[in-house]
Amino acid sequence: MYVHNQRANEADVQELRRAGGRWLKALRTARGLSQRQMAREVGAEYYTFISQLENGRGRIPPDRYRAWARSLGLAPSTFVFNLMRFYDPVTFELLFDEDGKFGGDTSRFRRIDAAVEDTPAKATGAEGAEQA
Repeated sequence: MYVHNQRANEADVQELRRAGGRWLKALRTARGLSQRQMAREVGAEYYTFISQLENGRGRIPPDRYRAWARSLGLAPSTFVFNLMRFYDPVTFELLFDEDGKFGGDTSRFRRIDAAVEDTPAKATGAEGAEQA
């Protein structure tokens, strides 16, 4: 079973998480928020959760990204873009170049909205795979 979302050794993963935690703490303190205030604003049950994140232990649940962005005064896309550098660096590198510009060719992208009852070919997008 693949546990980590990036292929890095445990020390590298932990250092990225600590760096991400320092980034989150810098944003929080720049907004003048205590850990208790931040916890309240993002809907965390305990302020100690904020401390854990800022110390590199754990991750912000994706369903809370908008609340965190709002609390830190950032657009959600800006918040997630920067957070991804710490939480999922492999995906980040695949999507963005060194300057943070999208590095892919969006003309090859297409959104797939498949209903559950659709055929497997439609659900996976296999009908257009030859074109790729």
